Amino acid sequence: MTDASLEQLATEAWLYGYPLLTAEVTKAVMTAVPARDDERRKAPVNQFCCMRRTPDASFTEVVSPNADTLYSSAWLDLSEQPLVMTLPDFGDRFWLVPILTAWSDVFAVPGRRLNGSTAGPFLLAGPSWAEDTPPGLTLLQSPTVVNWIVARYATSGPRDFPAVNQLQDRTRLIPLSAWTGDPDDHTPPSDVPVSTGIDTATAPVDQVEALFGREYFLRLNRLMVDNPPYPADAAFLDRIAPLGIAPGASLEGQPPHVLAALDAGAAQGPDMLRTLMSRAESAGDQVNGWTVHRGLGAYGTEYAKRAVITRFGYGANLDADALYPHATADADGRPLHGAHTYVLHFDAGQTPPVRGFWSLTMMNDRQLFVDNPLGRYAIGDRSGMATNPDGSLDIYLQHRSPGPDRESNWLPAPEGSFNVFLRLYWPEQAALTRAWTPPPLRRTS
Repeated sequence: MTDASLEQLATEAWLYGYPLLTAEVTKAVMTAVPARDDERRKAPVNQFCCMRRTPDASFTEVVSPNADTLYSSAWLDLSEQPLVMTLPDFGDRFWLVPILTAWSDVFAVPGRRLNGSTAGPFLLAGPSWAEDTPPGLTLLQSPTVVNWIVARYATSGPRDFPAVNQLQDRTRLIPLSAWTGDPDDHTPPSDVPVSTGIDTATAPVDQVEALFGREYFLRLNRLMVDNPPYPADAAFLDRIAPLGIAPGASLEGQPPHVLAALDAGAAQGPDMLRTLMSRAESAGDQVNGWTVHRGLGAYGTEYAKRAVITRFGYGANLDADALYPHATADADGRPLHGAHTYVLHFDAGQTPPVRGFWSLTMMNDRQLFVDNPLGRYAIGDRSGMATNPDGSLDIYLQHRSPGPDRESNWLPAPEGSFNVFLRLYWPEQAALTRAWTPPPLRRTS
């Protein structure tokens, strides 16, 4: 192979491993505490951290967060033993507890769509678990040792937070060796040793993209031991094997031109990822200026797509649980910018068709929330918006207030460029089959 083709292959390998390294760094950042710390949104491995209120502009750990649900997050390490996960009865509330593998695929998703008001208790086990499942537990066996639970419980706002907080406290993880059948018998440890040298100030994705070539691929080789590639990856692994990339492999003895290709591939990876992200807007369904990406949470061998979603919306749900129409431009193709004003108009009876709920979320150009006078980052069917006399609905997207009579329907925008997500939780068939499509964003000034 030529040097150029080796570098291209190394860049592809960089994209392939991107979710696995992002999981490792994000896990390290979010678990670097001796005890659960809800204020800092951190908890030790195998413990839940509960976000007691919806995220605000200070939240930077995960890109494209939502402001519709309260999160309960837990990073799992199933190398030593399985965990028992218990859940409360959620009543009529929408709830969703997706469990992601270290490769960012959703491998199990307890929630209202599949389970009604409650489910479990579950036995969460790693890929090497081969013992009998204890009576009364439902086995969920992950293909990877590292997993991420991103539970989402719908909330209607601050007055509703205490009720959701109680449900969060009753969502529990218990080592199998400590399981008695009663979740109240276990108290998580509060003196867990914390590794030194963890950079908790830099966003995980920035840390991953700053890794030097050989360090990046050595980490990838190490992580693939406990978090093995999927069987469908065999052909790609055969392609990149000449670069020294394989589970547990060392780069010792690789010739200089191969090591140079690895360094070049890692250097080019972030730029390639940004290029793919810019192309992603034309890769999904295009309708009325919106891009609807489908097939999230289950990527198969679409490694580039998987890397883009890891960078752009880490923790994305399966289509059946959520759709995320995304807009970066108005109906005429002009980029969205806070110097202008926009309106999103829904005809009567044409708001997003969902069995859960829907919202419109504002993001800056780094896919994060931006401070605004209302502390409002999303608006939707639980926001108390005013409808027009004919039953239609207008949402105003702009930097400055549209006036007191319209502020109930105002989604504040930053001064600069922005983009928006229209989130549909538990979408109805009309949305899944494209019978319903989101209306265009119209620039009004």
